[in-house]
Amino acid sequence: MRLTLAAIGKLKSSPEKSLADDYLTRINQIAKQTGLKGISVFEDAESQRGSAEQRIFEEANLLEKRVPVGAPTIVFDERGTSLSSEGFAQLIRKVADQGTSDLALLIGGPDGHASETRKKANHIIGLGSMTWPHRLVRIMVLEQVYRAVTILLKHPYHRP
Repeated sequence: MRLTLAAIGKLKSSPEKSLADDYLTRINQIAKQTGLKGISVFEDAESQRGSAEQRIFEEANLLEKRVPVGAPTIVFDERGTSLSSEGFAQLIRKVADQGTSDLALLIGGPDGHASETRKKANHIIGLGSMTWPHRLVRIMVLEQVYRAVTILLKHPYHRP
């Protein structure tokens, strides 16, 4: 199964970009040992439309174009269910075991996800009740994907 991370907002040259790239490299180095084919990241610029409603709509369309045909989606949203790292790893394993060839992970823009994006999602996951900057959310999601892969491999990175 291939993982696709589609995010609104582009990481520019920064410590956050370096850290995101580090996790991408780590994931892609060991993912095949779990049967995953690695992860690809797609970034789209934040909408510049005048209202939040217009921005959310435009960004939802951008994200939807990044989802591989037929792929289940995990939407990261403040309204989502909180999972432990082990729970997230098991969710990825469960989706992979269903024989799907792709799984899409979606990170919305500063105004959040469109209600239609949440309705179409197979899973909605929250990263806690605090509000996080989107560039940090990207790193948090990548770290949790890496952690999930190490959990599935019984690698010592994850120490509960």
